[in-house]
Amino acid sequence: MRRLIDALQPGQRVYVPSFSAESALLHDELRADPERARGVTFCGVQFPGIDRIDYLALHPEARQVAYFMSPAIRAGLADLTGPARGRAELLSLDYLGIVRRLQDEPPVDLAIAQLTPPDADGYCSPGVSADFLPLVWARAKRRIAHLNPCMPRTRGSFRVHVSELDFAVEAEAPLLDFADPRSGALEARIGAYVAPLVRDGDTLQFGIGAVPSALASALTSHRHLRFHGGMIAASLQTLWEAGAMDLDARITTGVVLGDSRLRDFAARLEPLWLTDVTQTHGVAALAAIPRLIAINAAVEVDLFGQVNSERAGGVIQAGAGGLPAFAQGALASPGGRLLICLPATARRGEVSRIVPALDAQALCTVPRYLTDAVVTEHGVAELRGLSLDARAQALIAIAAPEHRASLSGAWDQIRRTA
Repeated sequence: MRRLIDALQPGQRVYVPSFSAESALLHDELRADPERARGVTFCGVQFPGIDRIDYLALHPEARQVAYFMSPAIRAGLADLTGPARGRAELLSLDYLGIVRRLQDEPPVDLAIAQLTPPDADGYCSPGVSADFLPLVWARAKRRIAHLNPCMPRTRGSFRVHVSELDFAVEAEAPLLDFADPRSGALEARIGAYVAPLVRDGDTLQFGIGAVPSALASALTSHRHLRFHGGMIAASLQTLWEAGAMDLDARITTGVVLGDSRLRDFAARLEPLWLTDVTQTHGVAALAAIPRLIAINAAVEVDLFGQVNSERAGGVIQAGAGGLPAFAQGALASPGGRLLICLPATARRGEVSRIVPALDAQALCTVPRYLTDAVVTEHGVAELRGLSLDARAQALIAIAAPEHRASLSGAWDQIRRTA
């Protein structure tokens, strides 16, 4: 019986499915016959905490190009002398940078997709993920697919006719489940501060995590809300079932990320429209949406308003992702807002996440001139239009009370040399 991995050859660059479209069949085949990974460079937009396949661990001569830090990539980068040396490559790109790379670099030798089986007209749906695959699919030298009857059929701008496939393997396999972290009292307080900033009829963008879950609960009394973002998770379903969403407005996203309950919901959701990253994250497309409210998380924010969402304690946790695009797009949207949400402290209150200035252990994901409002469990710092000192004071006011005095002292020192 033919396998997906029969198409792999040493020296190939292979685009692999990721996020919720990661193929359990591909994973099982590679684990059963890791020799097929010899000399192969795997590329795909794997996200830490979601994707599970460690391509570098398959074979000592396997390679991987990554856009987000993960434990597997960190191990590959850290091995400077051993067999993994030089096999991992981490690119410093946000989503729009990834788009440019995928469009400008030479076509991949092989693109692997996980799709639904064909419909009566021979078309397969990408199901739960249509973000980056469309950007490489048409240019790939060869195209193969895992046709999974478990994959829900969704509507969107991308579909694949069976005639496009060099070959396919149809096999039922479990889809990747994802559960949002549970929200608690702290996240509920953040959500309670965000909710008044959202108006009925606004278009929301938010991702995954405990804060979006809490925010969804805080927004259930709103009405006619819309959604445009990179992914939908269980929080979107919460809003829909509460009657908070505009039933007639298109819900645009690139990824459905959740469990079987969310996938079943997505398959039935008529307004849902999956499309690629140029449409979900394109700054011009975002700017054309009135009252786009982009709600995103961060590791820390400094008193200038610079946002670090990538590096904690000198360790890269992920990547810039879609935040830079949503920051620019939301601020260009008529009536749009950019809301950065984060707990005020880390390490059980020992470390303030409102910091005097980003240091050598941080990365600046959003520059100070794009930061609009910052929200912690202690309140909202409205930064737009404020002076240098007023911004710092607004941010100190939403820091944890036990850290405010030290932040004020640090700011006094900074101002003497600013």
